[in-house]
Amino acid sequence: MKVTTISPKDALQLLERYTLELGKKEIVQRREEEKRVVVLINRVTAFFLIDEVAFPTLRFLMTHPTLLKKITVDMGAVKFIINGADVMRPGIHHIEEGIVAGSPIAIVDQTHGKFLAVGITLLGSEEMRNASSGKVIKNLHYVGDELWKEEA
Repeated sequence: MKVTTISPKDALQLLERYTLELGKKEIVQRREEEKRVVVLINRVTAFFLIDEVAFPTLRFLMTHPTLLKKITVDMGAVKFIINGADVMRPGIHHIEEGIVAGSPIAIVDQTHGKFLAVGITLLGSEEMRNASSGKVIKNLHYVGDELWKEEA
């Protein structure tokens, strides 16, 4: 495992798509592990990288809930999503405005609004609304996966 400290300025460049403020006293590190690369902010795993694209972890989203747009799924889809399944159109209850295809997205449940997963959209808001079936979000990180367990 290789850990590198990065400056808040460099971290903000890496995390430019997110509205995140980092002070000069923040400790930002990049940790390269066998299977993944993560970014820690003040020793908390905040982001994971896929091909140098940063995605927030679920636990970081719990303290920064406005970082991503959200898709709400019905309760019947929850058990599939927390087992790593991609999100299919019929399971979606609500779609926020302004979602762009290829962007990170938070997946929450309909009843409690709890974060279930982080994914990447395959379609934009309007395309999702117009679709009646098929996969619309690729699931990248979900409650119960390895990253989730490491953060606990």
